[in-house]
Amino acid sequence: MRGNMYVSLSGELALEKRLDTVATNLANVNTGGYRAQGVSFASLVSKVGERPAAFVTTGADYISRAQGAAQQTGNPFDVAIQGDSWFAIKTPDGTAYTRDGRFQMAESGQLQTINGYPVLDAGGASMLLAADGGAPKIASDGMITQGGNQIGAIGLFTLPDDATLSRYDNSAVVPSKPGIPVLDFARNTVAQGFAEGSNVNPVLEITKMIQIQRAFDGLINLQQTAESSQQDAIKTLGSSS
Repeated sequence: MRGNMYVSLSGELALEKRLDTVATNLANVNTGGYRAQGVSFASLVSKVGERPAAFVTTGADYISRAQGAAQQTGNPFDVAIQGDSWFAIKTPDGTAYTRDGRFQMAESGQLQTINGYPVLDAGGASMLLAADGGAPKIASDGMITQGGNQIGAIGLFTLPDDATLSRYDNSAVVPSKPGIPVLDFARNTVAQGFAEGSNVNPVLEITKMIQIQRAFDGLINLQQTAESSQQDAIKTLGSSS
């Protein structure tokens, strides 16, 4: 009997984590370059007792790499990636990577993210534009031209498939393995005047929320049934003694 209760409790803890993830995704559905978070689950088999019982683990978080939709903004400092690569940015904690290409130029001419982090080139150096050079032109390979002069190229990096991603701020990630500079721009390009939005699918997340609620209801019913059966057993054994 108690085994059923413990299995049900493990399921509730897993569902609570899923619900927190869904809520976080929905809260960032309009956050530029945000990567949706998911939870992967596994079963843990316990051999305690006469029969083995399968418990649900609380799950492991992962960050989706799916591409978000790009919207045309007309802003010359907005850049959207077309492909599976990332921009590199310099943070106080080291290099991070982001798909949020809503850039700005500081008074010093440094190209920065909207949070003030310097944008890096393929060699890992900060990019410095002419503060009085006017709006830049950005080619599909990331090359920046300002006033007819080539300033440098925005770096594009691919992240290893087996790298674990950790979130940095809202839209950036830090991989467990360093990014690799893109040298072939046939599959990885940028589009000036566009900005990539969140890759969260709000309809899918709301559907998940409904499924989680139904699963919660099912587990509560299971607990109530198990408790009722236990009480009936106690009454039966008590009356026969």
